[in-house]
Amino acid sequence: MAHKFKLGQRVRRARIGYADVKADPADVFEIVRLVPEDQTGEPFYRIKSGGGERAVREGEITLAS
Repeated sequence: MAHKFKLGQRVRRARIGYADVKADPADVFEIVRLVPEDQTGEPFYRIKSGGGERAVREGEITLAS
């Protein structure tokens, strides 16, 4: 499966888990690295904001408008 998003694109987290109490769904992140698919075939990304960098699955992010 090919990556849907590209390096440098700005995205938002689509789903925020209960453990992410400090996360705001309005936060905008920049894609800084494309990561190979996991065993389920879903691509991963490294995204960055002022608060740091994290790994997310493609289904967890949406394009920021």
